[in-house]
Amino acid sequence: MCYDCANPSGRAETATSRRSFARFLAAGAGLTVLAACTPGAPGAAPSSGFASASASPSLSPSPTTTAEATTAAPARPEPSPTPSPSSALPRQFSLTDPSSPWVVVNKHRPLVPADYVPANLVPTAVATTVSGEAAMLNSPTAAAAEAMFAAAARDGVAMVLASGYRSYGTQVVTYNGYVASRGQADADTASARPGYSEHQTGWAFDIADGGGVCSFQPCFADQPAAVWAKANGHKFGFVVRYPWMLHPITGYYYEPWHLRYIGVETATDMVTRGINTLEEYFGVEAAPGYP
Repeated sequence: MCYDCANPSGRAETATSRRSFARFLAAGAGLTVLAACTPGAPGAAPSSGFASASASPSLSPSPTTTAEATTAAPARPEPSPTPSPSSALPRQFSLTDPSSPWVVVNKHRPLVPADYVPANLVPTAVATTVSGEAAMLNSPTAAAAEAMFAAAARDGVAMVLASGYRSYGTQVVTYNGYVASRGQADADTASARPGYSEHQTGWAFDIADGGGVCSFQPCFADQPAAVWAKANGHKFGFVVRYPWMLHPITGYYYEPWHLRYIGVETATDMVTRGINTLEEYFGVEAAPGYP
């Protein structure tokens, strides 16, 4: 999407990326962000009260030079399309069972069964802008989210649940709305196909700022809720599932609002070792597109 997730302290570089992103949009390139967690179909009023927006991916900032340097700094290499196993933890949970906190769901790894429903869905006792199924998560994720939201509040950061569990049926309606509006090729860049969404597992959810600023938009990465979650989420078992510039692996552009529960030990190990995607951490095939 935009923003340099890999360089949280590099504000000048981040500003450059923002300007590049703005110019990219103005140029009318017509590319649509791959959004794994679009909460509503085209033309439907968002149930969350926030507008869901598609945006175009920014171009990487140009390499910088210094007075002392005679050559430009090397550009960040493209991620490997075939990640190698990187997990230092012993295998504890299934990567295919949707009831497992380690399940990897992407464009190459659909849920089995496709219409899976978590057996332990519970309402989440956090500030939320949604109701019904969208305010529910599976019980481990709900408990961890409640602890995380409370910790953020103690730090003066307002965080709200903007989209939680999404059933197979809801995803059918959402995805088909995009197909009818844009055609399937474009729909696949804006919405997960039914049976391919992490939201259906109950292990993932979207957050928003307490005031609704930049909800489901690239600029959300600069909001306090996103900054806090990126820095502290692992303490509660969460990672940002679709990091900056790793769409060749995950299949989706940067979504700073989409958090995924994998457990405190695993999330902390990923952060400590600098591994940014579940595909790389567990050594499964990259999924830039559907087979």
